[in-house]
Amino acid sequence: QVQLVESGGGLVQPGGSLRLSCAASGSIYSIKLMGWYRQAPGKQRELVASILLSAGSTNYADSVKGRFTISRDNAKNTVYLQMNSLKTEDTAVYYCNMFVNDMYYWGKGTLVTVSS
Repeated sequence: QVQLVESGGGLVQPGGSLRLSCAASGSIYSIKLMGWYRQAPGKQRELVASILLSAGSTNYADSVKGRFTISRDNAKNTVYLQMNSLKTEDTAVYYCNMFVNDMYYWGKGTLVTVSS
């Protein structure tokens, strides 16, 4: 079985930065896609950023372009989300998502609160 564990959430003031991490563990043969989603109160879960490992290509939601950066460490089966210039509207539970061994897995989420 594969497990994803996120870390790095917390409370930050507007304009601040946070770095989220998500590590995959278990019996892993291949990881083809890594991504971050978020769900704000009363809203649907949305894609924030993703990275296709074979090409290294990335995809970002328009709302975070230029502020967030997704990266990965293949050796550690870990994906990161560097979040800069945070806004109050970035407040949400952030979920890690990976396509591992030809199946999608989700983390349990980490809360990011942007507030003064």
